[in-house]
Amino acid sequence: MKLITVPIRFPKRLDLPAISVILNDTGLFPSEALDEMITPFLSGQTSDEQWFVYDGPKLGVAAFGYCRLEPFTSSTWNLLAIGVRSHLQGQGIGAALMKRIEQALSNERLLLVETSSLAEFAKARAFYVKCGYELVATIPGYWAKGEDKVIFSKRLSNV
Repeated sequence: MKLITVPIRFPKRLDLPAISVILNDTGLFPSEALDEMITPFLSGQTSDEQWFVYDGPKLGVAAFGYCRLEPFTSSTWNLLAIGVRSHLQGQGIGAALMKRIEQALSNERLLLVETSSLAEFAKARAFYVKCGYELVATIPGYWAKGEDKVIFSKRLSNV
């Protein structure tokens, strides 16, 4: 029986151009912020952040995920970004990446995911529900007038 491994790993500095392409493709946050955000992780200066890339055969770096420990909490993490190249969405890459992030945090208590209530984020909200996340809060007008913050949560352990 052949063992199938999912091509998910920690990023390296040489992955930054590919992650920037994903950021520009998806609009998650400005790619100009990437270097400052990821440098502490790449240099081993922080243990309260996790970054992952999906580096598939023939695809290269096709997705990334970024989460960090919520300050002043007991084992609560927040998934701040998960992005898959738009032409590769719907093929299970995001779900595989999410599963790997959850495995890495399996000794932690909660993983939160925050998104927008706008119509263009409906696919993201459906993705989180499909991955087993529960809608736990909505903060009206958080991002802007008429744009709520929608918060999902998943219990990872009983820590």
